[in-house]
Amino acid sequence: MLTMMMNAWFEAARFGADSHNVIALRMMKLASGGPQADTEARRMVSEKIAAFAESQSLMMTALLKGSSLDAAATLAYAPYRRTVRANRRRLGA
Repeated sequence: MLTMMMNAWFEAARFGADSHNVIALRMMKLASGGPQADTEARRMVSEKIAAFAESQSLMMTALLKGSSLDAAATLAYAPYRRTVRANRRRLGA
């Protein structure tokens, strides 16, 4: 039980750090202006919409199949985690 709690805490801390990093990198890109900033702004909005839609679909499917709220929340979290980590790798390169 303690191991599961610690793993959840470490994952939350990593997600928070990755999110902060992506925000900082995006702000630098947006502040630089030009066509790359416009592309990044559009990408940012479209990624958020796509992650939200996928998250809601996964969560509702899990709940309709009788999964627990914890299981549904874990599934709903996955698209956000995947998108943030991909952005961290892409923007940090």
